Order: sequence, then C-alpha cells, then structure tokens
Amino acid sequence: MNVAQRFHLEPQTGVGFEVAPGQLVRVVDPTGEQVSDLVSFARGDRAEWLSSGRTIDYANTIYLSVGHVLYSNRSRPMWTIVEDTVGRHDFLLTPCSSDTFRIIYGNTDPHPSCFANLATHLAPFGIAPDAIPTTFNIFMNVEVGPDGALAILPPRSRAGDYLLLRAEMPMVVGVTACSAELSNNGSFKPIDVEVLDSLPA
Repeated sequence: MNVAQRFHLEPQTGVGFEVAPGQLVRVVDPTGEQVSDLVSFARGDRAEWLSSGRTIDYANTIYLSVGHVLYSNRSRPMWTIVEDTVGRHDFLLTPCSSDTFRIIYGNTDPHPSCFANLATHLAPFGIAPDAIPTTFNIFMNVEVGPDGALAILPPRSRAGDYLLLRAEMPMVVGVTACSAELSNNGSFKPIDVEVLDSLPA
C-alpha cells in the first residue's frame, strides 16, 4: 500500500488537499463515534462540486455505501465508495456552522464548526465560503421517521472503522473532524485521513 499523504485531524479541525484520478482516500475514525465531513471540487473548474442531490437521485437511496458513486453537480462521477466498515453515512445535512449552533443549539458563543474549518482550508485553493455545498457526512447516523422527521443518532463507527473512496477525477478535497455535539454523541474526537496511490494487489 503506497500512502501519498497522511493527515491526523485533531478534534474540531479540518484539512484541504488535492487528489488525482485513481488515488484513494481513506477516512478513519480512530476512537469511534466521530463524524467527518467531506466535500470536493473539480480541480480544473471550481464551479463543479460534489452534489448531494445528484448523488441521491441517481442512487435512489439516502444511505450510500460500497459500490455507490458520488456525483458532481454536472452529473460526472467524483468518487466511488470502494470499502465501508460502517454502512451508515449522511448526505442530507449541511456542515455545521455558527448559524447551526445559534439556530439549533441556541448558542451564540464562539464555536468551532465544519463550515469554518472547510472555508479556512479551501481558501488557498480559491474556493469561497459561499461555494461550499452540502457535505458528505461520513459516519453520521441520520434516520428518517415515518413523518419525515430526522433523528440524529450516535455514529455507528467504532475505533478503527473507515470509509475508502476512489477519486474519479482530479479534485480539491476538504475533510473535517466534525464540531457538532449532537452528531458525535456529545464529545469531540480526532479523524485520520490517508491518501493512497494504490491498495495491495
């Protein structure tokens, strides 16, 4: 296994990086019950971004796992899920932000957020905050009730669980260790990210 890059995200932090077609990104939950938000943009045109709506539409499910393709807003494949030890992730909800904490939590104090972390780490790649779309929320456990109400439950991930994605185009990628209490069963933990050139044969 050829590891091209490795990032250890401390709780409530993020990172931005580039990937080439065929490279793999492994997002690992080293301690368990920690969500990681992921977003990506086409390297050649930042106006092409990872699309929740297109992906859910074409997969005909909100529960994406092995074999599913994550599409751009232009209906081009961006990622394929290659391995998944958890099987429950979210692609409905936006990255947590200061407005999330104000509106949902009633908290107006300064608070780290996935949106702020993504904005900070994607800015060097020329991506403005308003361009950040709905994120693919790895390990986030969201269930939909019969009345359509959403329940945010503790992540099903345990220590060492991971999601492996194959890049289908050159991209700029942002990844976080989520900062929302409810998403992470009340505590904040790290996330590990590996960019792999290949897997063992």
